[in-house]
Amino acid sequence: MNVDRETRQGRLHYMTVTDAAHAIATKALSPVELMQAHLARIETLDPTLNAFIRRDGDAALAAAKVAEAEATAGRLRGPLHGIPVGIKDIIDVAGLPTTCHSKILDGNMATADAVCVAKLRAAGAIVVGKLSTHEFAIGGPSFDLPWPPARNPWNPDHHPGGSSSGSGSGVAAGLFPMALGTDTGGSVRNPASCCGIVGLKPTYGLVSRRGVFPLSFTLDHVGPMTRTVADNALMLEAIAGHDPLDPGSAAVPAGHYRAALDRGAKGLRIGFVRHFHETDMPAEPEVTAALEHVMRALQMLGADVRDIRLPSLVEFAAVNRVILQSEAWAIHGEWLRTRPGDYGSLARRRLLPGAFLGAGDYVTANKRRAEMIAAVNAALAEVDVLLCASSMDPACRIDRPADVERTYPRQARTPFNVTGHPALAMMSGLSSGGLPLSVQFVARNFDEAMLFRVARAWEKASGVDGKRPPIG
Repeated sequence: MNVDRETRQGRLHYMTVTDAAHAIATKALSPVELMQAHLARIETLDPTLNAFIRRDGDAALAAAKVAEAEATAGRLRGPLHGIPVGIKDIIDVAGLPTTCHSKILDGNMATADAVCVAKLRAAGAIVVGKLSTHEFAIGGPSFDLPWPPARNPWNPDHHPGGSSSGSGSGVAAGLFPMALGTDTGGSVRNPASCCGIVGLKPTYGLVSRRGVFPLSFTLDHVGPMTRTVADNALMLEAIAGHDPLDPGSAAVPAGHYRAALDRGAKGLRIGFVRHFHETDMPAEPEVTAALEHVMRALQMLGADVRDIRLPSLVEFAAVNRVILQSEAWAIHGEWLRTRPGDYGSLARRRLLPGAFLGAGDYVTANKRRAEMIAAVNAALAEVDVLLCASSMDPACRIDRPADVERTYPRQARTPFNVTGHPALAMMSGLSSGGLPLSVQFVARNFDEAMLFRVARAWEKASGVDGKRPPIG
């Protein structure tokens, strides 16, 4: 097996999933060589980035040798044969601990793969390890936990977003070409926004959550994180599908999400939700300018862009908060009563308010949630896709708690956890400080193919998939 000389000279770690899978299938690339390149990259950069809680390099290399023998014999397990993947450490991987980045679950050994991990393995992917997260997917970049927080490869003095922090950091830095994250209030799309990659929160119920430690049963999603739109669609095809043992799983067939990737934006109706970043929560000027640039680029590609109004971000955030904290208290209440000191301060502070919410609060929030779902459905009856902000600011420094506390809630991601619609975040440009800026696209339920179509049109027009952090 061989690869071209440029790739051999150190670019394997930035090969796309799509290109690497094709090269392995055509015997132009060895899964062992691909894995070795990523393991070397991890060895060099992870001491700075802290993307991993637990590396599993020996097992990954052994699996790559098996994948190479299979590929040589013409036996491919699936479309991700031999491709490395990182797994957020609230998702079970058999034989590895699921710690949720918390002392509470230190040493908690998983006995079976989560369904989404099992599906990735069935498609041929190879797990390289467990990735940093905010504690129980709700804390923040914390320094009082058993493992350090992940950092942003564009500037390690800055945070990478969360809670799928190691997933975002590692994909952007080329430690692995794809990762699994979870998203309850934006936790796939926040690191995608901060690290300049593609992160998808699929339609609620499209991807099984069995084997994933819950935060909020009503709002939790599992989603793919990659460097390109095509890779994200390919990964979603591997993990989507009905799971009758997950009560929240949707009884719909998985789709062919790459079908419309290159059809472009011509003739599409796009609703621009300006009030999110202009009046509800005014964004940094660079964020606003980048969103306008995305809008104009899609217009130039032939899309019909019109303004759309939804309920305010304040309302969406309030509904999300009441549902999340109520359900999270049901999960964590016993530990918070008996082991409060074993939580980091950020997670403890975010979880405790659930103790003071009543049944009336929860019922009222769910009633308003139903109205919000109807409002977004009505908007998407008029347009094919919504365009809106993701983060209102680029990532701040990780060592400034006041700035982290101020900027983390400044986002437009939680509305689509509340409503369950598929939402994708990706780079819209770079700030004057060299940090990623972001845009978010939203589609009708189970219309991820349309979401990928618009995202790919922007990606192709802008070249954002070719931008790399300066870390090496």
